[in-house]
Amino acid sequence: MIGKSIKVKKRWVWTVIALTIVAAILFHPTWTPSLKGVNSISVLESLTVNEAEHTVMIRGENRDNPILLFVHGGPGSSEIPYVRKYQDLLEKHFTIVHYDQRGSGKSYRFFEDYSELTSDLLVSDLLELTEQVKARLGQERVILAGHSFGTYIGMKAAAQSPESFSAYIGIGQVGDNHASEQDSFAYVLERAKAANAGADISKLEQLRPFVESGEQMTPRSLIRKYGGAARLIDDNGDYYEGFLLNPEYNGLDMLRYVRGIARTQNGLLAEESAHPLPELVQELAIPCYFVMGEHDYMTSVDSAQAYFELLAAPKKEFILYENSAHYPQFEEEERFAKWMTDTFIESDRIESL
Repeated sequence: MIGKSIKVKKRWVWTVIALTIVAAILFHPTWTPSLKGVNSISVLESLTVNEAEHTVMIRGENRDNPILLFVHGGPGSSEIPYVRKYQDLLEKHFTIVHYDQRGSGKSYRFFEDYSELTSDLLVSDLLELTEQVKARLGQERVILAGHSFGTYIGMKAAAQSPESFSAYIGIGQVGDNHASEQDSFAYVLERAKAANAGADISKLEQLRPFVESGEQMTPRSLIRKYGGAARLIDDNGDYYEGFLLNPEYNGLDMLRYVRGIARTQNGLLAEESAHPLPELVQELAIPCYFVMGEHDYMTSVDSAQAYFELLAAPKKEFILYENSAHYPQFEEEERFAKWMTDTFIESDRIESL
């Protein structure tokens, strides 16, 4: 009886230890590391935007530097878990704002209904958040940068409220969704044939009629496999590393991230497919820059180029990064930071002389 009692106690001890570890993983406090400088800013906080809680990360070595506001893609793919890895150079010259969109990442609420979530609501959130950020930092200058699906939201916001922004940057810019998917499919099939990958070829041929009709997208797993997502970074690996090692997310936030994608992505992608951006926005009243990786087949370069050609703007520029795919701002981090500084810092100094 004594031996049995000891075994029971040991089980309870190990159960308590296991539950403590799980609780620590799920609920540990989250933050973003501080930056040096008396006027620096490094905050990870929750803001109420259009009656919904949004998590916002603001970082910069001088809060008086121009505001650079990023709109993440996915839909649902927050970049807060890992993005610090790629923005230390930018933090020297810009005050950088990232936020988890409604229903995404840390902004996901488990018991909220997202079945009616639309890009128009996300645009409204973005515009309200922009005003709150400007008031918080005491600035009127905001450079808007969208990435991937974030460009769908960003372009619509810039067209709707050009007075809110000084410029728009589309990274991995979406254009005509159907045309982009045809480019992606052709690229992946060509690479699969070159690799003599029978299983991939068979899978693609089965999907061909559905991709051609617009019912399905080219499998993202195959685009990644054949270098159409990233060339110089491991984009999925960055997420795993960020989730496990960085302090901005805890275990519960990881669950929010996964659940948010499952609940919101299909509906928003269907909206993008039904209402392509070139049909919605043909003109911007602010300077516009498309930054594309030459090997991008998540959002194809040709589709973005075609959209760029029809778009009217007071100033526009198409910048191609020859060594990158869908993440030129990360894959060629130094080049992107220099371009940002030359375009938005040095040019302003020259004009002010």
